[in-house]
Amino acid sequence: MNNVENREIIEQVDIKSLIYEVRGQQVMLDSDVAKLYGYETKYIKRTVKRNIGRFPERFCFQINEIEYKNLRCQFGTSSLETNNYGGIRYMPYVFTEPGIAMLSGLLNNETAIEVSVNIMDAFVAMRKFIMNNAHVFERLTNVEYKLLEHDNKFDILFNELQKDNAFKQKIFYNEQVYDAHSLLIDIVKEAKKEIIVIDNYVDKTTLDILSNKNSSVEVLIITSSNIASSTITKFNQQYPKLRIKYSNLFHDRFIIIDNELIYHVGASLKDAGNKCFSINKISDKVLIDGLLNIVNK
Repeated sequence: MNNVENREIIEQVDIKSLIYEVRGQQVMLDSDVAKLYGYETKYIKRTVKRNIGRFPERFCFQINEIEYKNLRCQFGTSSLETNNYGGIRYMPYVFTEPGIAMLSGLLNNETAIEVSVNIMDAFVAMRKFIMNNAHVFERLTNVEYKLLEHDNKFDILFNELQKDNAFKQKIFYNEQVYDAHSLLIDIVKEAKKEIIVIDNYVDKTTLDILSNKNSSVEVLIITSSNIASSTITKFNQQYPKLRIKYSNLFHDRFIIIDNELIYHVGASLKDAGNKCFSINKISDKVLIDGLLNIVNK
């Protein structure tokens, strides 16, 4: 494989997705390492065997059948599938971060140097991610720990956490109605106890969004709009419990989730996506308490 072809592979692959956890260590499969370096897997293995003294177990080791089966259950269509690991007599080898650094020195070519930099960056990014989200891992239940232990891979959890961390503010442009409503519904589904919607222009579209709430969640709408009592009754028959509070104290639109989180919404919920607007997450306790003081007047 030439350098151009190999560079194209590197650009197309998210290297972090090739890092797994086995025996409490972050590792990469020999086949994935070979692909990134532009060699056949057997060449990588041969290089290791010829320099076995440079590869103690903390650098490179062969996984056992149980670990192999766990990885196969996790993968589906994977490196294990595409490299014909399904019918081989020998289990794959995996490389830790220092093992890949050692291998890079032995391969000693321009491509190896470039690939190694990318791989090292990926390992660093994964360590930083785990360290920055340590509080989340601490809150995992014993069942979740068992699942992670069984799967030996973090990418499902990684994707979920990335999804959660990604949204702090978002701008929607003209005619992004579906995307805007989809995000508002996701916000509504976050609530475990109560949703407070502050919006002076409420109609059926607003109630349609709120109907996606969890069944035990109560809703308070603070508005200057006149909402027919029959509409409130019909909503409560199917999605209890909705209350209306009429007020002229507010100009902007807010969604308050469980008295712990505020979303500042730049457009009325009923018009979300018709024109350019933004949604911003506010988690500052001082600001939340200040808004709640006005709400409770």
